[in-house]
Amino acid sequence: MYQVREALLPVSNGMKYLIGIDEAGRGPLAGPVSVGAVIVERDFDFARVAGIKDSKMLTAAARDEWYERLETLREEGSLRFAVGFSSAKVIDKRGIVPAIFSALKRALVQLKANPGECEVRLDGSLKAPAAFIRQTTIIRGDQTEPIISLAAIAAKVERDRLMMRLARKYPEYGFEQHKGYPTRAHRDAVRLRGVSEIHRVSYCQTLLSGLNTV
Repeated sequence: MYQVREALLPVSNGMKYLIGIDEAGRGPLAGPVSVGAVIVERDFDFARVAGIKDSKMLTAAARDEWYERLETLREEGSLRFAVGFSSAKVIDKRGIVPAIFSALKRALVQLKANPGECEVRLDGSLKAPAAFIRQTTIIRGDQTEPIISLAAIAAKVERDRLMMRLARKYPEYGFEQHKGYPTRAHRDAVRLRGVSEIHRVSYCQTLLSGLNTV
């Protein structure tokens, strides 16, 4: 059953696991969109992640600290997490919403989650595949639901790190500074140089004046 709620609910009876899902990178001009998924057993003690916040409210250093915490909990066997990506080319070809859904499915496949055993909580307007009967989309869930906040951290940190690596391949765009988001410096670089192979051409049309890709 698909629901949209503003209040939180206990994990449904019969469900062994709880999954949180959130995305990062919906708005950038360049780079992929990412979707993070975190799975815990239904009796996971969320006091172990007390203080977790929406990734957008944290500094980059704080996000890195929380990501390290996620890795520690994974090593302990307390949770698992995965991040799926859809490239700029997929976004241009299919649109951002289908691209996000593809990345979401990749993350769930990596988790090897059994739909019949999992309740899924998603942020904003996200939906999981229909096989996950118990799923709830929570408005502002990244601010109120710890399992979604953890997923947001995973999605944001892994995407940012990928953009840092891509900055070395495309140094003229300054990806290390803005991670592909449409800052003034990034927009000016696109106007001056055109788009690279990792730009979302559909997002850059108003900035382009017949310039070639690099």
